[in-house]
Amino acid sequence: MANIYIVKADNTNIDQVNKMDNRFIVDSKAVLKIEEGQIHYSVKEVPAFIKKYPERDRQYDYSDYIDNPNRAIYLAYHGDRAVGQIILSTSWNNYALIEDIRVDISYRKQGIGTRLIGYAKEWAKQRGLAGLRLETQNNNIRACRFYESCGFHIGGFDQILYKGIQDDTIEVALYYYFLFN
Repeated sequence: MANIYIVKADNTNIDQVNKMDNRFIVDSKAVLKIEEGQIHYSVKEVPAFIKKYPERDRQYDYSDYIDNPNRAIYLAYHGDRAVGQIILSTSWNNYALIEDIRVDISYRKQGIGTRLIGYAKEWAKQRGLAGLRLETQNNNIRACRFYESCGFHIGGFDQILYKGIQDDTIEVALYYYFLFN
C-alpha cells in the first residue's frame, strides 16, 4: 500500500503502541504432529469466532524501549495513524525476540507485516544475533501461514503456557524461528 511509512518509536510516538485493532478471526486450528524430529501440522476447521487480546497490554510502559540497544519498537503509519507495530528485544539465547507484531485489522494483506518483519531481521543482524523467534497460537492459522511465508519454521510448542490465563484452554503455543545461518 502506498503512503505507509515505518519509524522507530521514540518519545513523540511511544503512546501509539498497542493502539491498533488487534482482532482476528479464528476458524481453524493447527493439529500438530512430529515426524522424523520435525513439527508439522494439518489444519482443522473449528466454529468461527473473533478473538481480541485483552486491553491490559495497552497499559504497559514502553519507555524503556526508547534508545535501548537491546529493545526496539517500530511503528507503521498511514498518515498520522499507527496501523502496525513490531516490538523487539534481545533474548538470552542470542535471538531477537518478537514480543509482539500486529497490523490493524483494516490494513492487513497490504504488506505491512512483511515490512515490519524486514525491520526486525535487519535489527537482529545489526546486533549479530542468530535469528528471530516468536510465539503464536495454534488457533491463529493466518499468523502461522504469514510467519511461514516470511521464512519462519516451528521449533517447538507448549500445551500448558495459556493455562495460567484460562485453565480449561485448549490453545497451544507455537514457537517459530527464523535462522540467519
